[in-house]
Amino acid sequence: MKKASVRRSHLHQTSHAALEPRKSPVQARSAASVDALLEATIQVLLRVGKERLTTTKVASRAGVSVGTLYQYFPNKRGLLQAALRRHMEEVAGAVESVCRNQQGNTLAGMATALVGAFLDVKMRDMKTSVALYSVSSDVDGAKIVQRMSERMHRAIVAMLATSREPLKADPQVAATMLQGAMAGVSRRLLESDVPENELDSLRRELMFFVCAYLEACAARTLIS
Repeated sequence: MKKASVRRSHLHQTSHAALEPRKSPVQARSAASVDALLEATIQVLLRVGKERLTTTKVASRAGVSVGTLYQYFPNKRGLLQAALRRHMEEVAGAVESVCRNQQGNTLAGMATALVGAFLDVKMRDMKTSVALYSVSSDVDGAKIVQRMSERMHRAIVAMLATSREPLKADPQVAATMLQGAMAGVSRRLLESDVPENELDSLRRELMFFVCAYLEACAARTLIS
C-alpha cells in the first residue's frame, strides 16, 4: 500500500513537471523569445484550434527552431498552460493595480473603477479569452485560475478596508460577492454571442449592480 502511494505521488509530480517551463527567461533576450513563443501560440490557437496546434507550427510562427522552443517549453500542453497563466496574470495584475490606486476612495468610486479595469482586460481581445478558456481544462487551468483569484481577492479586501464609508459587511465576504458578480458576467459574455454594441450597456449595468451592493453594505443594519 505504501509503495503504491509513493508511486502515485511520483506520477503526479512527473505530470506536473512535464508542464513546467524548462528554462527560466532570466535575460532580456530569453524573455523576448518566450514572449514571441506565447504570442505565436495564441495566433496558432486562433487560426487552427487546440487540436491542430503543434509545437512545429508555433515555432514556425514565432520564427524560431523547434529546438529553441523546447529549451523553454517541454511540449504543447506546456505552451498552452504558459499562455493561459500569462493571460490570468494580466487580469490579476490589472485588478491589483486598480485596487491600490482606489484605496481611500468612496465605495462607488472603488466599484466603478474595479469593474472597468476587470472588464477592460478580460474583453480587450474576446477571441483570445474564449480560446484560452477552451483549453483551460486540458492544462490544469483550474489551479491557475484559483491562484490568480486569490491574488485578486486579497487586493479587493485591502481596498475595501480603506473605504471612506464604514463597510458594515465583512470585507472578505464583500470581496467574494464582487468577484462572483464580475466573473459571472464576464463568463456569460465570453460564452454567448453578445453583439459588441451591447457590451457598454452590460458594463454599465454591472457597475450599477456592484455599486448598489456596496452602498447597501454601508447603509444596512446587520442581521445576526
